[in-house]
Amino acid sequence: MEINNNQLLRFTTAGSVDDGKSTLIGRLLYDSKSIFEDQLESVSATSAKKGHDGVDLALFTDGLKDEREQGITIDVAYRYFTTPKRKFIIADTPGHIQYTRNMVTGASTANAAVILIDARHGVIEQTKRHSFIASLLNIPHLIVCVNKMDLVDFSEEVYNNIIIQFEEFSSKLLMKDVRFIPISALKGDNVVNKSENMAWYQNGTLLSTLENLHISSDINKIDARFPVQTVLRPQSDRYRDYRGYAGRIASGIYRTGDEVAVLPSGFTSKIRSINAGEKEVEEAYAPMSVAITLEDDIDVSRGDMIVKKNNQPEQEQEFDVMLCWLNNDAMNPRAKYTIVHTSNEERAIIKEVIYKMNINTFERDSEDSNLEMNDIARVKIRTTRRLMLDSYRDNRITGSIIIIDENSNETVAAGMIV
Repeated sequence: MEINNNQLLRFTTAGSVDDGKSTLIGRLLYDSKSIFEDQLESVSATSAKKGHDGVDLALFTDGLKDEREQGITIDVAYRYFTTPKRKFIIADTPGHIQYTRNMVTGASTANAAVILIDARHGVIEQTKRHSFIASLLNIPHLIVCVNKMDLVDFSEEVYNNIIIQFEEFSSKLLMKDVRFIPISALKGDNVVNKSENMAWYQNGTLLSTLENLHISSDINKIDARFPVQTVLRPQSDRYRDYRGYAGRIASGIYRTGDEVAVLPSGFTSKIRSINAGEKEVEEAYAPMSVAITLEDDIDVSRGDMIVKKNNQPEQEQEFDVMLCWLNNDAMNPRAKYTIVHTSNEERAIIKEVIYKMNINTFERDSEDSNLEMNDIARVKIRTTRRLMLDSYRDNRITGSIIIIDENSNETVAAGMIV
């Protein structure tokens, strides 16, 4: 299969505090020759100052200077690198339990999640929590890297036992594509280059797995959803009567001549033209940014959605959401919020907390309705007007929302429509 070298793969990394996540990312960048000379010189100098033999790979990713000196990694750090086959964005999220919200943020747009397990410790609570979040966010591909294989004598038996442990609990989660790779980030085994110490492992390295993941089919091509971001009325001599609706296709395929409906009004028309930048195209698909014109003069504005006439989302004012609370302040049950869904903003209330999720045990607590930072819960939301919704499982774009506090204007929560 030929991979498009312009294709972008976003992946998130997650692991416990000392699982070697920073070293792994450093190794990926170092061995794939994605590090600038000045970065290499700076990190080499810092490594020598700290008395390390050779280059401390973790320093390539441990962002801020004072953060490095304290030996901790916080927040979400985004790294970019390119190989001849593909472009990559890494969302590096911290492993600590108090940073659950950071993992949700970093992983929300990811095609793949790389979860690290320390070969000496096997599956721990952190592993289960990170896997649960990856499953909740419907990340299409999960790559489980069993790291520090050099510290267990590259034992195939240890590796196989960890796979059994992982599969025991992950069978309860919804996961489409799970792959396992035994690695040593420190020594470089199976990260970019094939390991000579694990001849028993016959599959690809981490980099070749990431390069060859088939991600085109991750986008929903069946349900056509086009949230309108703005209406284009150039009023120039060249475009005297032009009225285009601009936005980014969330899913599906649009062609000139397609019969479409504009929601929430329900008026129908046909697509007259589609423009991608300066160029007129016959068809467009997610995630292209385009301007669409219709054959009929319909009142369309920001927040409306252009869909296929016989394939429409649900229109609801009350719906259930799996919500991750992001804010330092706990949820106020009487607060008024703004809900942002695609290009639409409506006022909303959180009507009910149905249950809170214990993300270490996967148990549901229907007694506790107090939402605090990093909590994940199923809630019922009511909005002032109907929204055009798909379930998050079917459509990650039209199935997700964020919630903003009207008083502070802070983003307090992000959610997935059930």
